[in-house]
Amino acid sequence: MHKQSEKETYLDLSHTIENCLVTYKGLPAPIICDYLSREESRKRYQEGTEFQIGKIEMVTNTGTYLDCPYHRYSDGKDLSQMNLSNFVDLDGIVIRVNHRKTLAVDAEFFKDKEIRGRAVLVNTGWDEHWNSESYFENHPYLTEAAAQYLIDCGVKLVGIDSMNIDDTKGKARPVHSLLLGKEIPIVEHLCSLRLLPDEGFTFTALPPKFKGVGTFTVRAMAKIL
Repeated sequence: MHKQSEKETYLDLSHTIENCLVTYKGLPAPIICDYLSREESRKRYQEGTEFQIGKIEMVTNTGTYLDCPYHRYSDGKDLSQMNLSNFVDLDGIVIRVNHRKTLAVDAEFFKDKEIRGRAVLVNTGWDEHWNSESYFENHPYLTEAAAQYLIDCGVKLVGIDSMNIDDTKGKARPVHSLLLGKEIPIVEHLCSLRLLPDEGFTFTALPPKFKGVGTFTVRAMAKIL
């Protein structure tokens, strides 16, 4: 049996999902309610015994979520076809980009960094605007050149603490197209990356095993080694 080291620390990098939370403007907020309430369940069981069964109605782009190739390409792998090695226990690195200085994260930010075979997490600090109107406007994003550089370097996964990894002012989505075309998962709406060290951690963002689904909510986390 594996004995957890006292030095191991787990850090939650996911936003909390609650009823009526808006993740992306234009997409419906989740409805989270009782399917079976505790009060109703008391009628079904012996005295002193009660249960709650929840009901959730939501789009798959809710909270902190992962994109896989099927999100962009009809013949791309869906969540059920992706290997666990695509998003579990990945060697991680954080790239710091202050959104107050620039919104466009270009390839230069990744150069001279050891990113091959790693989960590359872009910390812009934009998560400070989470659940506010400011979150949806003029957000940080990666450039097409940055996406191509990440592909050329052989990264395993790319994440960002912003509303979208692409610039949403136009209709093109080159970063999604390039990364997902090479089966590199994307995680958007991360948070608390400022608390991570630049290196020395593993990253996990595990979605359920749905067939015919290209994105889904994850519990993203880091294990600091």
